[in-house]
Amino acid sequence: MDPVRLAAAALILGKWAAQVCLSRLNDRHVRRHAGALPGPFEGLLDPATYTKSVQYTIAKGRLHQIEVTWTFILWCVVLFSGVLPWVFHGFVGRFGQSVWATGGFLLLAGLFLSVTGLPFDWYAQFRLEERFGFNTTTQRVWWMDRCKGLLLALVLGYPLVTLILKLAAGTRWWWLWAWGAVLGFELLMVLLAPVFIMPLFNRFTPLPEGSLRERLLGVARRAGFRAGSIQVMDGSKRSRHSNAFFTGFGHLRKIVLFDTLIEQLSESELAAVLAHEIGHYKKGHLAKLLAWTATSLLLGFGALAWLTQAEWFYQAFGFERSDLAGAFVLFGLLANTVTYWLAPLTNLWSRRFEHEADAYAAQTVGGKDALVTALRKLNEKNLSNLTPHPLYSSFYYSHPTLLERERRLASPLD
Repeated sequence: MDPVRLAAAALILGKWAAQVCLSRLNDRHVRRHAGALPGPFEGLLDPATYTKSVQYTIAKGRLHQIEVTWTFILWCVVLFSGVLPWVFHGFVGRFGQSVWATGGFLLLAGLFLSVTGLPFDWYAQFRLEERFGFNTTTQRVWWMDRCKGLLLALVLGYPLVTLILKLAAGTRWWWLWAWGAVLGFELLMVLLAPVFIMPLFNRFTPLPEGSLRERLLGVARRAGFRAGSIQVMDGSKRSRHSNAFFTGFGHLRKIVLFDTLIEQLSESELAAVLAHEIGHYKKGHLAKLLAWTATSLLLGFGALAWLTQAEWFYQAFGFERSDLAGAFVLFGLLANTVTYWLAPLTNLWSRRFEHEADAYAAQTVGGKDALVTALRKLNEKNLSNLTPHPLYSSFYYSHPTLLERERRLASPLD
């Protein structure tokens, strides 16, 4: 076998094997601890709820193994059967090789890969989530969400893809211009998404006047955090899972609470959760994440630019040197098989941010008790896995486990 194809096969096989092995490792670990609650939570969590959380974790793990196996098979077929260059040459033979035509091919390739995952998404929502009492959406809403996502990809993604292709075909340093264009687009979306895109999927209403609103605004004032408004999102339209976040910059910044979160937590607990979110901002986490995103994009475009100049890269998969869009598709398929192995590092960084935000919240609201009870309720309501295998969590958990967060809050200076 060609050494390039062999290397690609090894990358795909290695990622799939790691995903399946980690999932099975976590499954066995969870089952081993299924008989009794972790010591620190004895008497604090209903045993029946803990048993249900174990069953939920195992069910998600099984679905994950099936889905990654399907993806592994699909990628092998797409990359090694010769179907990808055959479809590409047929497409450009019919529609030409203009940037608009090849951009359309890239968009259709991405759409095809997304559509192949729809059965798993549907099953997760209407079978798995339904079984454990989380699903609240309807078939109509679910399919409408997918259609809206497709339209947004056409309206926003298509022009951006064609711009990158045009830059790649026209200048030696195109990858720097493309990096700037994509980074600028992402920053623009941070501003525009809360105003124009998110309302396409959810309804946002101002938090009503009352003690909760005054309490949350008081927390924001004490933290020196200026927010344009506090809004409630109808998360219950789709799921009973809960969350809180803020979006936008400056005067456009909005604090958003899921309606399910408001139902699940007391006012003091909601204040602690808000202080945690503010902590991410005050500790500079958002700026650091933006810098990481910019750096990752730059490295990605640099690698792509190098590969588009490599004749062996095209030939290994049946493309010609002029098939620039083909190189883009190949890179998109293979890049994640490399970056997957960086997940433990990025998750370690993210978990450190969470610990810092927890400490900030405890300091802001005058103690850790409200945050601890809020975290316990959220873990209980969301049937979170209390006993993940450490290796599995290093790859898949961007947040520390509940036990890790409580231990760190008990000794914030460690």
